[in-house]
Amino acid sequence: MAESSSQSIVISATPAQIAEVICDYPSYPSWTQAIKVAEVLEEYEDGYPATVRFVIDAGVVQDEYTLHYDYAEDISRIEWHLVAPSKMQKAQTGAYDIVDNGDGTCTVTYSLTIDLSIGMLGMFKKKAEKAILDTALKELKKRVEA
Repeated sequence: MAESSSQSIVISATPAQIAEVICDYPSYPSWTQAIKVAEVLEEYEDGYPATVRFVIDAGVVQDEYTLHYDYAEDISRIEWHLVAPSKMQKAQTGAYDIVDNGDGTCTVTYSLTIDLSIGMLGMFKKKAEKAILDTALKELKKRVEA
């Protein structure tokens, strides 16, 4: 059963700077630990990636999957869903919500829902989801503020 998790972080940057890093999927392997490949398969007419194939290797968790992305017109929300089930996932939906705090910082909220293909105890799944969110936001902050 899929459960949703979310977490927020404050980043010293403009919404455009944050969105630019989030949407540069091919660079993910250079600044994220688990993502080994991020390949844009299809783009929208405006150049934003529409579908992206990922290969992850986080030790015991290894998977290959494709996500389809949608973007708010003002790029304040970037959301995605799993195109087809993978080895590890039945479904995945997620979003980055970027809110300008008006002081040179933004609050970025990362929401994620994953329905795994493999059995996992609830407490371990919740701990894994928290670790994914925490790591993703910290790596994003470090990349944007670099």
